Amino acid sequence: MGLIGHNGGPSVEEGESWRRHCWTAARAALLPTLPIEVLRTRVKRAADLGLDYRTYASVRAATGHDVVAFLFSSNALRVTPVRLRMPQGQAAKLALVRADRIGLAQGRIAPEALAGVNPELDRADPAPDLLARFGDAGRQLRGILGRVPGDRVILVGDMELERDWCAAGRLAGYLPAARYFGAAGP
Repeated sequence: MGLIGHNGGPSVEEGESWRRHCWTAARAALLPTLPIEVLRTRVKRAADLGLDYRTYASVRAATGHDVVAFLFSSNALRVTPVRLRMPQGQAAKLALVRADRIGLAQGRIAPEALAGVNPELDRADPAPDLLARFGDAGRQLRGILGRVPGDRVILVGDMELERDWCAAGRLAGYLPAARYFGAAGP
């Protein structure tokens, strides 16, 4: 007999294995089975973006959209005011990316200098201050993106404070530089 508020699912008394079976079956019924052609297309798109398929698929599942741009902090690119050219590993990977590549120049790095020395970037803009208020950082990032929706952009950074920009700008996701670039660069 069902009680008020009972959802009609298995009772706690029926055991853990039964509950696990029910939840597994329900989850499998929710997830679509993609045709092989769609899967191949998405694997190729992930490679075009320089992402592993699992990361790309999780962004697609979370946002429902393809990735059309990346924001790279100057920390992630391993550039400094003294050495503006990014290491060869980062440059080689960025040269292959088939999406907009926007550099975020931090501190004393001039955006024009960052973009001028690194032709792999489509452009560079000033990064939000690391200690900027949440709303200010969000407005600045949305200004940088222009008409591109934030949920189609991935931020690649190298500091925990940069991770907050992802929420402020309503971006699709954040990737640590080590994960995106792997062993590339120093």
